[in-house]
Amino acid sequence: MNRRHFTASLAAASFAPSQLLRSQAQANSLTFTAGPAGPTIPANYTGLSYEAAQLANPEFFSAKNTALIQLFRGLSPSGNLRIGGGSSEFTTFSDADPTGPPPFEVFGPDTSSTVKHGTTTTALALRNLRAFLDAANWSCLYGLNLGQGTKENAAAEAAAAYRILGPRLLALQIGNEPDSFRNRYRPASYTPADFIAEWLVFHDAIVAITPTAKFAGPDISNKQAYLTAFAAEAPKHPDIILLTGHYYAMGPARSPDATLDQLFEPEPKLATMHQRNLAELTAAIKAAHLPFRMSEGNSCWDGGKPGVSDTLASALWCADMMLRFAQYGWVGVNLHGGGNGFYTPIAGAPSTGFIRRPEYFGIQFAQSLTGSTFLPIAVSDPDPKVSIYAFDHHNQRRVAIINKRPEPCALTLPSRPRAQSLTLSGPAVDSKTGITLASAKPPGAASVTVPPYAAVIYDI
Repeated sequence: MNRRHFTASLAAASFAPSQLLRSQAQANSLTFTAGPAGPTIPANYTGLSYEAAQLANPEFFSAKNTALIQLFRGLSPSGNLRIGGGSSEFTTFSDADPTGPPPFEVFGPDTSSTVKHGTTTTALALRNLRAFLDAANWSCLYGLNLGQGTKENAAAEAAAAYRILGPRLLALQIGNEPDSFRNRYRPASYTPADFIAEWLVFHDAIVAITPTAKFAGPDISNKQAYLTAFAAEAPKHPDIILLTGHYYAMGPARSPDATLDQLFEPEPKLATMHQRNLAELTAAIKAAHLPFRMSEGNSCWDGGKPGVSDTLASALWCADMMLRFAQYGWVGVNLHGGGNGFYTPIAGAPSTGFIRRPEYFGIQFAQSLTGSTFLPIAVSDPDPKVSIYAFDHHNQRRVAIINKRPEPCALTLPSRPRAQSLTLSGPAVDSKTGITLASAKPPGAASVTVPPYAAVIYDI
């Protein structure tokens, strides 16, 4: 299993065995089946994740950055911005306004070669961030430095975040990937119990200054024992409102196994193990009586892989991943990015302009289904590289089909599509440009054909 897979996310959902479709000359058929409806996708399901170091340039997340604000609003009218990442374990906070120019204009995803030392978050950066969030109408999940920080500095930063961000602040996270602290910031003997004890010291210091603070966590990389321990502790602390963890489909980026074909491999490969992991996560969520959000993730850890993470394939993967995790009942996903990282949904800088990378369109595809409730379905002949989801969308039935095959696939729907379809497509599976998400006239019959490497939503 890849190092950064959040193991619980690699399970086959018990609600989803009929998501899949086999392409063949004779069209398969889809039917709605009896049984309870699934989860409803929350309005703030869509999110992005940026490195905490980006706040060292207070002008980036500011009301002046209107181009970026419009791109955020193009993804969701009420999304969530997570501030954290590996750089959050190197930042410090200062109430004093910065002097001199910022150390950089943009800061991309943390990688093994990123220089992270010496970044400072200031009250000015938080004031500008508040203006940015107000303009975008997004909330914020805010990370604090546990790995190398002090409880005093974390408490001061948390107090400033609550004072300045106000209602835009969803919750604080103490530490980034604490399950990876061993042999990095902590000794090899560092255990989940050690993390909980340390987390509580920071928590108590923060609450002493900001009694109304709310918390999320543990923001783990892949070691589920840390999440299980945190979930067991959570009921003792009503101010913990959310469980969080990370998910990367592949990695590291330098691995020769991180390919387009691997990105499209159906998950899980080892169904029994992954079902157990999902069951463990589900049990932890139930025990804590808390929702779960994927607070950071993407296609390939260590910054993404060129020719894979920045292609149409990544857009299709992203759309499928977001809907699959929503079907598990997770309340949100935050796709990691920033700067010109290969997997970032939005690339660029204020001085050069911003562009929408392919994943941006995959997020939009899934975002179009927020507010929808999953419906149980059956498909006559499933294929692991074509995913089908059905919804009740404000009393209108919708079907989403994501075809990750090089051949078209045919499907007979229960009724003829009634409205324009939404199609995600591009020139080729490895295309980096020319990706579109557009409406098209629906077919005039119940039998539909989805092109190779494309995704479609039908109202039926």
